[in-house]
Amino acid sequence: MLQPHSPLASSIHVGSRRWFLRTGAAAMASIPLATLQQVQARANHSNSKKSVILFWLSGGPSQIDMWDPKPDAPVEIRSPFETISTSVPGIQFTEHLPRQAAIADKMAVLRAVDCSASNHTPITMQAGNPLARRTNDGKDGAGYPSMGSVVSKFRGANAPEMPAFIGLAKSWASDVYGAGHLGGEYEPVKGMELADKFKLPTGIDVQRLQNRAALREQINGARKELEDHKLLDQFDANTQRAFEMVLSGKVEQAFDVTQESDELRDEYGRTSVGEKALLARRLVEAGVSFVLVSGAWGYFDHHGDNVRWGGIEKGLKPLLPRVDQVYPALINDLEQRGMLDDTLVMMMGEFGRSPKINTEAGRDHWVPVMSMIMSGGGIQGGQILGSTDRTGGEIKSGMVRPQDLAATTFKHLEIDLNNHWVNSQGRPIPIVQEGGRPIEGLI
Repeated sequence: MLQPHSPLASSIHVGSRRWFLRTGAAAMASIPLATLQQVQARANHSNSKKSVILFWLSGGPSQIDMWDPKPDAPVEIRSPFETISTSVPGIQFTEHLPRQAAIADKMAVLRAVDCSASNHTPITMQAGNPLARRTNDGKDGAGYPSMGSVVSKFRGANAPEMPAFIGLAKSWASDVYGAGHLGGEYEPVKGMELADKFKLPTGIDVQRLQNRAALREQINGARKELEDHKLLDQFDANTQRAFEMVLSGKVEQAFDVTQESDELRDEYGRTSVGEKALLARRLVEAGVSFVLVSGAWGYFDHHGDNVRWGGIEKGLKPLLPRVDQVYPALINDLEQRGMLDDTLVMMMGEFGRSPKINTEAGRDHWVPVMSMIMSGGGIQGGQILGSTDRTGGEIKSGMVRPQDLAATTFKHLEIDLNNHWVNSQGRPIPIVQEGGRPIEGLI
């Protein structure tokens, strides 16, 4: 749960060169370098505010027990949950997703997502690239970047002083994939560690400072008086970005969810995923382009009652109301604020789960297919894309590949699908691999 944060101090007094070095060093020490680099890494794009919020269901959500029920399948396959109708005739979910069922007209359900290249990590699906894989040889991902990192490089943030790509997750290695060989400045910013980094260093005397231009003028004056120009040159750019981020107050303000009403916070849910989802909305509203939300490490890994997260009834059943609550809360909130058409919302994991319920009352990892949902971003809601066979274990029609997810995401964000980046060997690497194309009938 996020903790309340005190408001940013309203003013700064710029004094001696000692003050400048102390404050600059403190800023550099407290604000992660990747954050400062991301703020600088803004690409040229239109004045649109398009963004993406990705809910990562770490561990692998069960398609049969959520969005692709098979009520007529044999007992060892069909979900122990009942099937319910949604607001769209012909579309059914399982009984523990009633709130999502009520907004099915605002959702596209993708029931034929190919995860055959994926593994028990976020690499492949968050990269939107079947060539980015877990290899367990110290070269996971083969250097390919995540979709969020591509967004950071080729679009950048929608507002100054804000990072482009923020991850809201506790476990970084298992829940958030990074920039690969694209470069450290495009790594996702660790959002759960950011909020308290944008306050003034302790012990700094504060007075009224009219604007950042005045600060910069005084900094430049102090710079001329410094004996060690080489030291200053090494951190001057990042220090100035740190100052600007602190002075603007935008980051600190965006992270302060206590500004929201108790009623809205209750609507999202006072859970880890609920608090993070509300924070994600505040971040995209402030100008972040890509936010990834994960409630907890591996919490959809429902192998059976003999493991940490339990099986389908003991593990998944109590978890579903949380994601059922938070997704409609976010969609409705975005819609009421006029942000839904600009914000593409996705909910998915790394793969699906096996059709057959195992001896421990759970389902095992299943890479042939998974289900996911999407809303906003101008997509056509109220539809099912793709289908599986009678067991829910194989793709029958309408396959969506990882590279198609990437192409769809980049198209929404107005990123040229023909863009490429250059690796350390000077080789151009396309941002969309293996013939990826925007999902037909979606946007």
